[in-house]
Amino acid sequence: MLKALKPPSIRPPLARYSHGVEVPEGCRLVLCSGQLGMDAKERIPDDPGEQAELCFANIAAILAEAGLTLADVVKINAFVSDRAHLKPYMQVRDRLFGDPPPASTLMIVSGFARPEFKVEVEAIAAAAPP
Repeated sequence: MLKALKPPSIRPPLARYSHGVEVPEGCRLVLCSGQLGMDAKERIPDDPGEQAELCFANIAAILAEAGLTLADVVKINAFVSDRAHLKPYMQVRDRLFGDPPPASTLMIVSGFARPEFKVEVEAIAAAAPP
């Protein structure tokens, strides 16, 4: 259903993501707000990889509410608060998403609303109408 866009006129992606993803006409879109690495009991692990796991688990729960899964994600915007958090985040992302991988943006930011947060992820998902 989704088509990865890989123009031969530009350099291939620097990591495991698609430059673009085409969503066919008539699909439903679900936009997820940025999710932080915190569980329902407000536990915030120190490890950035564990925070990334929680971010994606929260996104999966939001998508499930709409009848979608992480396999329906077409775009990820992720933010980490330190260059050292890039690799743990990307390891989680790459493990969770199949082929073609979603389009993805990853930025290093100066911080979040609370200093213990290291990772935030927002997502856009698309699926055929029910």
